[in-house]
Amino acid sequence: MNNPKEKPANATSHVSGYTQAQALDAADKLIHFRDRFSIPENLIYLDGNSLGVLPALAQARVTKTLTQEWGKDLITSWNKANWLTLPQTVGDKIAPLLGADSGTVVVADSTSINLFKALSAALNINDKRKKIISEKNNFPTDLYIAEGVIKQMARSHELILLESTDDVITALRSNNDDVAVLMLTHINYRTGAMYDIKKITAAAHANNVLMLWDLAHSAGAVPLELADADVDFAVGCGYKYLNGGPGAPAFLYVAPKHQGGHTQPLSGWFGHSEPFAFASKYKPSKNIAQYLCGTPPVLSMVALDEALNVWADVDMQTVRQKSLALTDFFIECTSALCTEFDIHVLTPFEHENRGSQVSLSCPTNGNAVMQALIARNVIGDFRPPDILRFGFTPLYTRYVDVWNAAQILSDVLQTRYWDKPEFTKSMGAV
Repeated sequence: MNNPKEKPANATSHVSGYTQAQALDAADKLIHFRDRFSIPENLIYLDGNSLGVLPALAQARVTKTLTQEWGKDLITSWNKANWLTLPQTVGDKIAPLLGADSGTVVVADSTSINLFKALSAALNINDKRKKIISEKNNFPTDLYIAEGVIKQMARSHELILLESTDDVITALRSNNDDVAVLMLTHINYRTGAMYDIKKITAAAHANNVLMLWDLAHSAGAVPLELADADVDFAVGCGYKYLNGGPGAPAFLYVAPKHQGGHTQPLSGWFGHSEPFAFASKYKPSKNIAQYLCGTPPVLSMVALDEALNVWADVDMQTVRQKSLALTDFFIECTSALCTEFDIHVLTPFEHENRGSQVSLSCPTNGNAVMQALIARNVIGDFRPPDILRFGFTPLYTRYVDVWNAAQILSDVLQTRYWDKPEFTKSMGAV
């Protein structure tokens, strides 16, 4: 296993590695949270950065909504069960995980739609400037949305894509009078590399540039302090570390100074100051509700609402400590067990630069290797061109899971278990 930097100390033997994992689980302050999730037996699930597992109480909550609130109470549930205010109440549950104040987070639509709203609003606020800065390795849909916003604006706007953080800082300084928005993803979806939100936001503001963060791989994975960092806008999804279910509604953070005084283009009735006045002309709400559009999807919203109840007594600093320990241990185990293979770690070793995932470059048949792992009940995912991606969710991932996953990866490589038609032809998990 070839790494570009010095590797952490390796586990001394297979036996001692498993013993070490058991000892770490015994001392784990978060181990009891695992019981709050429905995890299939004998499954090692390391893909919570794509889709979180089912919270144990979510099924009962959705069933209640189906059978009682919809099935019996019908339309009265908009008031009786507080369906109308779900976007704000669920947003307020997410706010502490973002280091945000009550009334600054709303849950609605998808991450892409919320990005469209936030980016459009930011360009309207900084309307004298014509450039959006992002990076080439940003999640593609973010870049696609930016392109779409520019077309909708029908102005001479431009999207500038840069290679690195240093390039971003340089561009902010050199294009001081023409950059409107800096749009970045906090944790890179391919590599797990993490940016310094406070430092980069401050650099943007020093040049009168608004800051928009995508927190899809951050919320519920690492501590965040959006209010303290003076972030302008942020978006993120509800189905990864927040465990809200497939296609769960997304969240949108808007700093108080950007609520009420500016416009976002999706001016639907739920964003109206008086939705049930049914006025013929649009008058935006003066609070976070302005960033709503249409009727909330109640069934998916209540699933996310229940999932967020898991976090009520979770300390995010403890989550971060375990996340780093899990990822350190995985790097240590794979370094010990996969030494002879052409695999190396893409994720930064430095804690301050790492999210809650480990990405391994596997240039030879990487997708087939991942499909073989999945067949052996180790669920990660593959990202082109050669990345094996493993997400670590501290509330339910155990250290023995990490050790066993590394063991199975080693065996898949050692025995060439991956070299079967059903694996080499598969396109893999999404």
